[in-house]
Amino acid sequence: MLEFLMNVSASAQGMGGIWNAIVHDFSNLGEPAALAAFGQVLMIDIMLAGDNAIVVGALAAGLPAHQRRQVILIGIIAALVLRIIFALLVTQLMQIVGLILAGGVLLLWVSWKMYREIRHSGESAGSSEVDGDEHSGLRPAKSFAGAAWAVALADVSMSLDNVLAVAGAARDHPGILIIGLLLSVALMGLAANFIAKYIDRYRWIAWIGLVVIVWVAFRMIYDGFVDHEVGVLQFFWPGSVEAPAAT
Repeated sequence: MLEFLMNVSASAQGMGGIWNAIVHDFSNLGEPAALAAFGQVLMIDIMLAGDNAIVVGALAAGLPAHQRRQVILIGIIAALVLRIIFALLVTQLMQIVGLILAGGVLLLWVSWKMYREIRHSGESAGSSEVDGDEHSGLRPAKSFAGAAWAVALADVSMSLDNVLAVAGAARDHPGILIIGLLLSVALMGLAANFIAKYIDRYRWIAWIGLVVIVWVAFRMIYDGFVDHEVGVLQFFWPGSVEAPAAT
């Protein structure tokens, strides 16, 4: 499973290698596997950028207007920076045994939270700066420090999960992986609130995104168990997970 990430790491030593990987994958985008990977990465980036903005807005909703704007700005900037950091470390992160499994479980939790938002089963005080956060069901923080801390924790988990989900969806396509990580950073920095607004308005986008994220989550959980390098089964039954035969 890690072979494609090692290829990305080797390619990153020169812009030519990165460009060749991108050109190779996107020139074969008509192939079902490549097209499916790109579609999954696109939906993951869109949904998680919008959801990140909704969470930040909901947590800051209980503050006065000037403090609320400060916390939302801090949250968006922190999410942007964290996505950049995790994207640069994705090769190392994906080599940690159990992290893919943990990322899949965390993605399932994100999916459940998205489901509640789509169904409007949790209502909370929303902020005027972010559309759709009134359906998050999150309890807003009562102080600036509390809101900033809650937003920071949410940003860490959601940014890490965004990067791991993109890597899990594009596991065999390093060029699509690179574009997916760049896209996650761009969407978070430039269009998160815009995306949240349209997801709240057009619910069918949210349902499609939810199905894709659930699929990727279960695939990450499966790989997190059985992968011969980072699967957790190797701790319990060392001989039960065999490396693929060399060709």
